[in-house]
Amino acid sequence: MRLVFMGSPEFSVPVLDALVEAGHEIACVYCQPPRPAGRGKKDRPTPVQARAEALGLLVRHPVSLKTAEEQAAFEALNADVAVVVAYGLILPQAVLDAPKQGCLNIHASLLPRWRGAAPIHRAIMAGDAETGVCIMQMEAGLDTGPVLMREALAIGDEETTGALHDRLSAKGARLIVEALDALPNLDPVEQPEEGVTYAAKIDKAEAAIDWSQPAEVVSRQIRGLAPFPGAWTLHREARLKLLGARVAQGQGTSGEALDDAFTIACGTGAVQITRAQRAGKGAQDAEVFLRGHPIAAGARLGG
Repeated sequence: MRLVFMGSPEFSVPVLDALVEAGHEIACVYCQPPRPAGRGKKDRPTPVQARAEALGLLVRHPVSLKTAEEQAAFEALNADVAVVVAYGLILPQAVLDAPKQGCLNIHASLLPRWRGAAPIHRAIMAGDAETGVCIMQMEAGLDTGPVLMREALAIGDEETTGALHDRLSAKGARLIVEALDALPNLDPVEQPEEGVTYAAKIDKAEAAIDWSQPAEVVSRQIRGLAPFPGAWTLHREARLKLLGARVAQGQGTSGEALDDAFTIACGTGAVQITRAQRAGKGAQDAEVFLRGHPIAAGARLGG
């Protein structure tokens, strides 16, 4: 099929690769514009742009698709389908209507649960037992379109957003290829009205750990915000990012280290930290981290 691909972050790259490998013609790749990044604040292309250019594909990164000129340019691509995954711009109706068979979105949740910007983070932070991928026929509403295919997967007890992100990306890449192959025979299923939840964009204010919360809540916060933006706490007035955790046995004053192995008391129960990062340093597994930055039993974390 002749496709337009629309995506921006690392999550979208395996999908682009899968479409190319499956033999589809990629008429154009749309992504977010390059933005300043790094110490030098030089413009850095999105992961999708970098990959598309490496594959020799035509790339466009308009700031908006609302202008008549951009909409005409999109329509002129004469695509059969647009495949959209974490693109980052609202698609106007004229763009949604341009491909012969519409626009298909790969969404990393089991719709209608977790419509919106941060479905992977929110699923872990809410303690969901499972999540998955939906291939959805796009319409004007926010992730409201009928679902063509869906596939669930279990969320591991110690899984982080980073690990789950990679599994869902691979699953989405496989599922969209299957959906395109079967497109004429797929029956769209309208989303139910019940069970709708919204995955609001992660606010950095959510990253400060409140050790008075139950251990399950603290563990989910740490795992759900890893690797970005990273849940954090203070130790000796220095900020530590905590990037992996498991619920552990123990009880004590909230924020107190219960042993020398990074087991920290919560409001009820305790968590054991499995990965951490000091400011200006790289992330390390807890065993390595504690060799250079020991946190002894009785130490206190938090404000």
